[in-house]
Amino acid sequence: MILYEYPFNERLRTYLRLEQLFRRLSELVTRESPVDHHFALATIFETMEVAARADLKSDLLRDLDRHKNMFEGLRDNPAIAQDMLDNIIAQLDQCYSALHAQNGKTGQPLTEIDWLMAIRSRISIPGGTSSFDLPAYHRWQNKPAHERQADLQQWTQCLKPLSDALGLLLGLLRQTGSPQKVAASNGQFQQALPAGKAYQLLRLRIHADSGLIPEISANRLMVSVRLVRPNESGSLQSTTENAAFELTLCA
Repeated sequence: MILYEYPFNERLRTYLRLEQLFRRLSELVTRESPVDHHFALATIFETMEVAARADLKSDLLRDLDRHKNMFEGLRDNPAIAQDMLDNIIAQLDQCYSALHAQNGKTGQPLTEIDWLMAIRSRISIPGGTSSFDLPAYHRWQNKPAHERQADLQQWTQCLKPLSDALGLLLGLLRQTGSPQKVAASNGQFQQALPAGKAYQLLRLRIHADSGLIPEISANRLMVSVRLVRPNESGSLQSTTENAAFELTLCA
């Protein structure tokens, strides 16, 4: 099954973009090739760009606080496992405190390292990090893998509060939905959404063997999915096939 996710608002779009960058960074840092570590640095700089949005930190803190208040309201509910509830509330508190304690924008300590900022200024230029442009960077790339990994792990520490907060919030959000089996007729699927319910994330799973790609659009009133299939030239074409898939709406 291939999972596709569609955010209902711009705040969730930013969260998902950052989550994707953190996943990529986590994988690249564990590898040993200088090329992988080059792209790990590029991913750090991409993360700093996306996280520079002025209201991102306040959005995260507000979401963490909202979730904590919601879970606090479940205390002493006999249908709720209190030890699990205490654990979630503790995680929310920890993420809130760590994120709130950070001063400035995400990655601010890295901007004070001139050597890293020199790489950042040239990494978007095609071939701009060649040895004759940045000899110190070329020397770093020729260090043993474990030394480069140690540097990357040190540099990513200032991104950890953001990563942890995002991981917790998105994990809780994804648990709010219940999967349902649906079917597209003639390559099209539509579903009206109940009034007064503010969904934030749509998750769609479809069999990889089908070769079909879902094009999703959604708003507070309606979800629409159009199934397309790549042709021999790689272009996407509409299909009139009937196909089943799994749909989850998360609020």
